[in-house]
Amino acid sequence: MLLITFIDRIGSGLWASVSVLYFTYVSGLSVTQIGTLAAVSGAVGIAGAPLGGRIADRFPLTRILIALQLLRALASFGLLTSDHYLPLLAISAVGSLGDRASSVLTKLYSARIARADRVRYQAVNRTCSNAGWALGGLAAAAALTVGTTTAYRWLLTGDALSFLAIALLTLTCAEPPSSSRVAATGTAPRDARPANPWRDRTYLGYVATDLVLFLDDSVFQVGLPLWIAHTAGVPHGLAPLLLVLNNVMVVAFQVPLARYGTTTAAARRLLVPLSAASAAGGVTMALSATGGTQAICLLTASAALFTLAEMLHAVVSWELSLALAPDAAQGAYLGVHGLAQSGQRSIGPLAVTAAIATGPLGWTVFGATIAATCALQHRLVGDRLRRSPLSVPPVTVSEH
Repeated sequence: MLLITFIDRIGSGLWASVSVLYFTYVSGLSVTQIGTLAAVSGAVGIAGAPLGGRIADRFPLTRILIALQLLRALASFGLLTSDHYLPLLAISAVGSLGDRASSVLTKLYSARIARADRVRYQAVNRTCSNAGWALGGLAAAAALTVGTTTAYRWLLTGDALSFLAIALLTLTCAEPPSSSRVAATGTAPRDARPANPWRDRTYLGYVATDLVLFLDDSVFQVGLPLWIAHTAGVPHGLAPLLLVLNNVMVVAFQVPLARYGTTTAAARRLLVPLSAASAAGGVTMALSATGGTQAICLLTASAALFTLAEMLHAVVSWELSLALAPDAAQGAYLGVHGLAQSGQRSIGPLAVTAAIATGPLGWTVFGATIAATCALQHRLVGDRLRRSPLSVPPVTVSEH
């Protein structure tokens, strides 16, 4: 599954970095059409997480994953067949639906296989993911030096072929044990119905707070590049370098950091340094408005702080989203949790552009809001965890 993640992210790195350019220069779409296409496909993709999670509680997980990878491949190949707006819109929406559903189900698969080692596994998984993104992005950058429509089409083809490859690899993966499927097939007592995440107020509140904590994604995708573009004396070339810094830090430190969150209680405690890193990141972004060499140093510090927050949140979110979910309905619960990251893709750009429009104070408020949300989430999940046993035995990574 780690190899599947690596290959998947190579393909995504090939396409994600050039998709806007493809729709502009190959398909001939306008800026408005491209923006609408991204918004609509993103909105449709939001449904993929809960839908995939619900299905995973009733059917074999590997079969669903294979079907979703084939759907993503079909959507990518479909983009090559037309330059007309409406077909491209429909195909992109289907691809987005498959992308979000497969992301949740891959997480569910690894949780069922890794069990007590799931925090460490997720750290290794994110390392593979970032390495794949970087490799795919470098390959895309090299291909774009050619600058022809054929080069763009080959990058999209490479993305489609990566989905076919991981579908074949998924065939070699064993089906993990699932208590939710036992309940769904009727071997459990008839009155023992799986819990419904949509009626679980604590879990829904947790998902809402986690949506805010996912905003660090938009900082790197939208916030930093736009802020750099509007800060005097800061070279525009700093933006991709800070993205490289983000990837290098994740590859180097995600696994070591995971050892501080190997139990549910330990993961919850990480919300404290996460809030501090987010608040400090917002302050350094605000101070960088002065421009010049000082601003370059402050922006680098801010990128490092938000990357630290991202890595800490990866550990916290991975563990709490599973610890708060009943074993008999993990798929449905993780599907609802997937709405946090999907929703961030729509809300995040609006939040960071609002911070930029407000100026230095906006970034201070942005960081403080994430910090306050950490405190709220810490308190929100505390009562639930005290009422139920921890989902992970209190062991450390070094003991395995």
